[in-house]
This record gives sequence, C-alpha cells and structure tokens, in this order.
Amino acid sequence: MAQTESATSLKTEQLVSDVLATIDRDREREIVARRFGLFDRKETLEQIGEMLGITRERVRQLEKAVVTRLRTSAEQGSLPHVADFQTKVLELLQASGGVARVSDLTAKLADEANREEQARVAFLSQLSPELAVVQEDDNFHYSVGIKANRDEKALKARVNELIETIKQIGEPKTIEQIAKVAGLSDPKEAAALASTSKHLATLNGRWGLIKWPMVNPKNIRDKIYVILKENGKHMHFNEIAAAIKKSDFKRKDVTTQAIHNELIKDKRFVLIGRGIYALKEWGYEKGTVADIISEVLRQAGEPLHRDEIVKRVLKSRFVKETTILLNLQGKPQFKRVAKATYDLADAK
Repeated sequence: MAQTESATSLKTEQLVSDVLATIDRDREREIVARRFGLFDRKETLEQIGEMLGITRERVRQLEKAVVTRLRTSAEQGSLPHVADFQTKVLELLQASGGVARVSDLTAKLADEANREEQARVAFLSQLSPELAVVQEDDNFHYSVGIKANRDEKALKARVNELIETIKQIGEPKTIEQIAKVAGLSDPKEAAALASTSKHLATLNGRWGLIKWPMVNPKNIRDKIYVILKENGKHMHFNEIAAAIKKSDFKRKDVTTQAIHNELIKDKRFVLIGRGIYALKEWGYEKGTVADIISEVLRQAGEPLHRDEIVKRVLKSRFVKETTILLNLQGKPQFKRVAKATYDLADAK
C-alpha cells in the first residue's frame, strides 16, 4: 500500500496492523491491541494481566513504554502510515474548526464509524506528533485537535471557558452569539470546541448546557416544552404530537395519548382551551374559566362590563366568548350589579 495514499482510501485495520507489526514482542503487541480495543472490545489492566499472568501495574508499565516508543518512531517518520494519516486528519480539522470528536472523524475517515474503527482512529491520532488528543472522561468526549493551535491542556481550558460563557448567558443561543460573547472570531471554532464537551448540547441551531431541556430534551415532557417554546404560542395536543414526529429529536415515536397524558401531569403546561395548551411561563395560570373570571375581577377591584371581562379572560384562555358569558351568568360566585356589569358575589 503506497505511503502517499490518502487516509480515506486506507483501511484503518490494515494501518493499525502495520503499526503493531513494528513491535517486536508478541506480549507487547497483545497489550496495546487489547488496551485500545483495536480489534475487539477494550480490556482493563486487570483483565489483560490475568490473561498474561502478570500484575496490572506491569501491564500499565509495558503499555506506556510501548506507546512512547511508537510515538518516538512516528516523530522520526519511521512508523508506517502515520504521516499520511496525520496529514488527512489535519486537513479535516482545519476545515471543521480545529478540533473534532473521534466519532465524527471516524465517520469521515473510515467506511464505518463503529467502535473498533473509532478505537483505531484514536490510537493512530495518539501516535501523530502534530495532533492533540483529549481522552474521554466525565467531562469530555474522546477528541482530537491541532496541536499547533492548542495542546490538550489549553484545549480543555478553552472549552471550560466556553461553558462558563454559556452559563453566564443563561439560555440557549446560536453559536454565533456565543462565540461573540466568548471572544472567538470564528463560530465554526466555537462549535467545534463545544462539541467536545459532555456538558453542552445543541438543538435547532442553538447551544446550551446539557441539563437545559431546550437543547437536550430527555423525555416526552421536555420535548413538548421545546415544541411549544419554538412555536411561541398555544397549540392543540394533536398539533404538538405531529410536530414531535416531524422534529429532529432522537426518539420521536410517541402516541398522541401519551403526549396528552404528559401535558396534564406537568406543571409547565396550562390547559387554556379544549385540548389547547400553553406554557405557564407565558403568564398563564391553571384553573377553570370561572377561576380566571374571579381573578380578573379580584385584580380589577371593581365591577367590570361583561365585554371588558371577556377581553381580559381571552388573554389567558382560548375559549369561546359564550363560554365566558355562561360562566358569568350561571356561577354563584358572580353577581350582576348593573346592566351587563358584574362583580364578585362576596364583593362589598
């Protein structure tokens, strides 16, 4: 296989096999292959030590020593394929903001983005002297960046600064808006950095903290919230169900009845008409039409003409005018004090 071939035309399994072939001892090849999960699932130090009959500490020492030797060989240009692989990855990173998750890189470099392929791309990236690798942990996805821009430490620090910026903004925003506040001139770089963090998520063109439903809806209720928020006004539960099915949510195969049930249970949603719901944060309150009429009169502190009552009730309920009038005339908590004028029955 020619050394000048592009990385996309190379099979990662062959690349890795050729690299491993430069390791003299079978035991050391076995350790590296199993620790990185190059051909099967990743194994722990304990698992490998038990298989080879050595301690976990000895496995760790051997792994570190072998990887260090391989990196040195790569820096000297004597490790097969690494230079070509690195060149292709750098091209991809330069076009996508300077950093990317290993899963995204693998999708562009290999025929499939399965677990083994991702492990091979991560392994080859760790051997590439011009690439900075961020190991996966509770805070970061396995990612690769251009070392000339930022090493691993600087990359993590910049991502953490971006997270703090988003916390200060306090709500989901477009990456252009976030980049401006964060002092990043290139929104593409801001998006690339954000994608490496396990604390951030994006949906419908906006980025935010992963705990925010608007960018990371975790259940049906959150998805309903996003749909209503995006729509900006009340919706019938059938409309909400249809919108969820047309959305970009990962899981959207839910029944209309399930959606209606969740609307009833969640305090964020208020029934304002027959099957019509709105968000409580828009100023709506739970209650019957009679409850709303009572609140309107209580806030007014004086009798109101029925037309004015209807006008004020319709600001918080999507109902027919006749429904409001029937409540005024038929409920004992209201009294007519003048022609077409009403007040609370217990008003003095």
